[in-house]
Amino acid sequence: MIKNLLPAVLLGLTAIASAALPAAPVLAEDQKPEQVHIRGSIVDYSGSALKVKTREGETVDVTLADGWKLASVANAAVTDIKPGDFVGIASLPSAGGGDGALEVLIFPPAMKGAGEGSYGWDLKPNSSMTNATVADAVKGVDGRTVTVSYHGKEKKIAIPDGTPVVTIAPATNDDLIPGAVVFIPAEKAASGPLAHQVLVGKNGVVPPM
Repeated sequence: MIKNLLPAVLLGLTAIASAALPAAPVLAEDQKPEQVHIRGSIVDYSGSALKVKTREGETVDVTLADGWKLASVANAAVTDIKPGDFVGIASLPSAGGGDGALEVLIFPPAMKGAGEGSYGWDLKPNSSMTNATVADAVKGVDGRTVTVSYHGKEKKIAIPDGTPVVTIAPATNDDLIPGAVVFIPAEKAASGPLAHQVLVGKNGVVPPM
């Protein structure tokens, strides 16, 4: 299930990365739908529909596409990050220079290289998302700094104490209960958000991305 889900989870990330590149002329029918990230708590789940109260306070109805995938996240630790791991790190520029992590997702080995790159992200204003391979993980004075590489580039990101570090875990429809926290990369559609994948919090762990 994890291997089936992760390419879908990365759909929103790769769409944002593609949007940052110069666009070649395409026919209207070839254009990809605009992406939207929904973060919030489940109000209700029924069949192919999720009602979510977003972190902004709005209640939205999300349509679940045919064949949609579901997963959760499980706690990991900074010390679990090893050279060669493929990670997704949301970060903000630090006042002293460089970037400071807001959250870290450690991908399973089968997904190494998926959605690789560094691009704008909407977790917080001015935040970015970097999907990259860990070159080294060195303990510093004020926490851990990782050097990650993508497309021949390198980036150093500090991971302050208390930064959420998670990995992908299984979930079932029974986990879609009122109050459960979700992260949903969806497509904008005329009838409302259309989701091919849902990441749900369980066992006290919530999707931090």
